[in-house]
Amino acid sequence: MARQRIMSDRLKEEIAKELGFYDVVEREGWGGIRSRDAGNMVKYAVEMAQKQLAGQSMQKTQK
Repeated sequence: MARQRIMSDRLKEEIAKELGFYDVVEREGWGGIRSRDAGNMVKYAVEMAQKQLAGQSMQKTQK
């Protein structure tokens, strides 16, 4: 059974660049990143999603 992707490769790359470990990804691939970096990446993605949802919610209440 194939895993379903939750984050696009583009989003993962963007977050890795923002968090400062994209150079490791380029050299070693995603398997080369530290567990802490992977966790921080997920945390960052969740925060982005929460901000996006909060913004959508605010737009709906202002209409």
